[in-house]
Amino acid sequence: MQQPVVSCSMPAEEIESVRLPVGWKSYRSPEGRKYYVNASTKVNGRQLLGASGQVLERPDVSLRKTSLSNQSPGSTSPARRQNKEKEIKETKITINCVTFPVPTSAPEQQLLKPSEWSYCDYFWADKRDPQGATVSGFEVLLQKQLKGKQMQKEMAEFIRERIKIEEEYAKNLSKLSMFPMAAQEEGTIGEAWAQLKKSLADEAEVHLKFSSKLQSEVEKPLLTFRGDNFKKDMKKYDHHIADLRKQLVSRYAAVEKARKALADRQKDLEVKTQQLEIKLSNKTEEDIKKARRKSTQAGDDLMRCVDLYNQAQSKWFEEMVTTSLELERLEVERVETIQQLLRQYTTLRHETDMFNQSTMEPVDQLLQSVDPAKDRELWVKEHKTGDLRPVDMDI
Repeated sequence: MQQPVVSCSMPAEEIESVRLPVGWKSYRSPEGRKYYVNASTKVNGRQLLGASGQVLERPDVSLRKTSLSNQSPGSTSPARRQNKEKEIKETKITINCVTFPVPTSAPEQQLLKPSEWSYCDYFWADKRDPQGATVSGFEVLLQKQLKGKQMQKEMAEFIRERIKIEEEYAKNLSKLSMFPMAAQEEGTIGEAWAQLKKSLADEAEVHLKFSSKLQSEVEKPLLTFRGDNFKKDMKKYDHHIADLRKQLVSRYAAVEKARKALADRQKDLEVKTQQLEIKLSNKTEEDIKKARRKSTQAGDDLMRCVDLYNQAQSKWFEEMVTTSLELERLEVERVETIQQLLRQYTTLRHETDMFNQSTMEPVDQLLQSVDPAKDRELWVKEHKTGDLRPVDMDI
């Protein structure tokens, strides 16, 4: 989309910008709002403003008349005016009150952030949802943010279910470790069996700690990462951009009304002029001058409406760039945060495996020490009833 020209007074202190495209710089206003400015591209000596929180200085209207010359449309000849309108129509198209260059007649636009697939480059047009309703590009971006919030909530619920499973598992392991089954087993195998039962209690403790850390280090951060104010902030963005778009629609309607009024005045002037020339009417030259003045006035009104429309579109354009870049930043922050929390989940899970393994090491060692011969020796020593064997009876 062709970038509108505006004049803007910037603060003296330039702040650092991160990964901005070539020629773009970031400034901050006295009120603390950030502005993105294309410092390398100039039209008639004026900078092209790529994005800002608000217009600091009213645009120079005379430099923003991109569709009409400085001469009033009402003061040009009908043939020249028609040629001018045809030329404009061939290079520009208005869709849903937003003016775009015709792709076939305009050079390819340079992306604001080439090769980055940035939000600020790909969501200018409207689209239709499956139900056929018109959805703006900004609304698509906004829905992405709200969907991300929902996904974050569902991830937290998933972790909560895992916590419940771990708690229940730990409870059952602890309960099982206290069962008296095979408690009377003796010898080296009895020692291994007793250690195995004890390892269940140790493992239960490991899983309880795992569930506790999951709650504090994964689930809770997922729930609190973006609180209740997040949706309110998204609504503010939505209302702000929607208001600017409504203003653009209103300004476009005013342009169309002024365009029709000019056409009517031009037609009336042409008819009166022809009638005077062929003397089919008693109209005097004074009437012609009056009609010409009205036509010129209608042309001036059209120019004024077009200027107001261009200002509204410029403002909408600027806010779209700034807000879409902010939504892009928020999405990067969300993805990186979730990545960090899921990595913490895997770290805790590996630690749990490691601790569980440590609970089994004493069992492994005792099982390696199991010796049937030793068990037999210990048992015999404890339970022997006598080592004298029977002998033959003598007569």
